[in-house]
Amino acid sequence: MKAPSARNLAARKALFAILLGIVVMAVVTGILQNRPWTVPEEAKRRTNPLESSESGLKAARAIYLDKCANCHGEAGKGDGHDASLYDPAPSNFTDARRMHGVTDGEMFYKISEGRKPMPAFKKRLTEQQRWELILLIRSFAGRSAEDDRSDAQPN
Repeated sequence: MKAPSARNLAARKALFAILLGIVVMAVVTGILQNRPWTVPEEAKRRTNPLESSESGLKAARAIYLDKCANCHGEAGKGDGHDASLYDPAPSNFTDARRMHGVTDGEMFYKISEGRKPMPAFKKRLTEQQRWELILLIRSFAGRSAEDDRSDAQPN
């Protein structure tokens, strides 16, 4: 039979090992959440097959308020009531310069695939709903995807 001090030492070592494991997992999770979001080139080149319409934006708005506004904010500023819980912070869709540098295909990929802490919506939303969300998100910056495409084409 082990002496009480030997059992205490073994228990403290086990507790230390568990706490060390938790700290390591927290650090690894933090590192993985802050890595750049890599989108395949093929996905970046996809274009939105939908044209902006009042009915499509209205449908997307309802989905956005239900699934996205908690983090990205009602107006897309990245200031939803849960935004402060995340690092990196949710994207600000009203930043026209930033949004101009993101293709519809990139947004579609990110919405579809997700990445912690953002959930994947590939199985939760139809393809049309995801494309409609992109049209709505573009509207927050005051520019449409068509404007971005026409800017890229020489006159």
